[in-house]
Amino acid sequence: MNDEIYEKYRRAGKIAAEARDYGCSLLRPGARFVDIASSIELKIKQRGASLAFPVNLAINSIAAHYSPCIDDPLMFKKGDVVKVDVGAHIDGYIADTAMTIEIETTTYAGMIKASSDALDNALRLMKAGVNLSTIGKTVEQTILSQGFKPIDNLMGHGLQQYELHSGLSVPNVGSYASREKPQAGDVLAVEPFATNGAGHVISGSGSHIYLCSNTFKARLIRDSRSKYAYEKIHASFRSLPFAQRWCLDVLSESCDTALKKLSFLGVIKQYPQLLDAKGGMVTQKEHTVIVREHDCEVIT
Repeated sequence: MNDEIYEKYRRAGKIAAEARDYGCSLLRPGARFVDIASSIELKIKQRGASLAFPVNLAINSIAAHYSPCIDDPLMFKKGDVVKVDVGAHIDGYIADTAMTIEIETTTYAGMIKASSDALDNALRLMKAGVNLSTIGKTVEQTILSQGFKPIDNLMGHGLQQYELHSGLSVPNVGSYASREKPQAGDVLAVEPFATNGAGHVISGSGSHIYLCSNTFKARLIRDSRSKYAYEKIHASFRSLPFAQRWCLDVLSESCDTALKKLSFLGVIKQYPQLLDAKGGMVTQKEHTVIVREHDCEVIT
């Protein structure tokens, strides 16, 4: 990694962390999901970065993948356990970070601490050449020791230019059969999840988060309106996830109609909400790190 790329990652990380903390400070009963997400995204843009993905506001048993739609009626309530997941990029160099906030109660403070401690312990071990299954074992042991379960089918991930999930996977359990070892200069998002439920997520309903998924198939679109809509979306968002509400500024026609049609054609996909299989509460904490020879640098 050269100095220019390194500085872009560091700048993206600083902005993502500031936006994460800012968003968490806005959480209160009666606040609207769409207002919080929009405020965080605006903060990222005002600081000079671009959005790596829509702000995720996953509450309670939803572990990940929910971003409000344009007219979303949802409001936060006292006692909600909110995962605020934020991504920023500078010229495609991405920082991804998340924090869990319990609104005006402390019922799940222990679980929030478990995911946070698991992240801290994982990052103490992270360095070039470490077996990532060792990281997973450490995360699992930390969370289990505090009376909760790690989520076995959610993992951290590598980050590359304009690629949110690339290369290496960082497991949250020791049983994940991985021989992968990061090298100096690799950029990873490490994100332990703790739960009092099943420790396994299943797919739920739509998240309002989309991705252009099949550029080759898009060449075969015959309907002119659908072709135009896809070209506008792809030109705007490329390989990064995008929100339903962002399409209002991109498409002249109803964005919902266009998204449904393009999903049916198989050229974009909507991420499902990821739910604990037994409806358990879920907490998360995430940092982006740059791997070094003997340790790692946390940039978020």
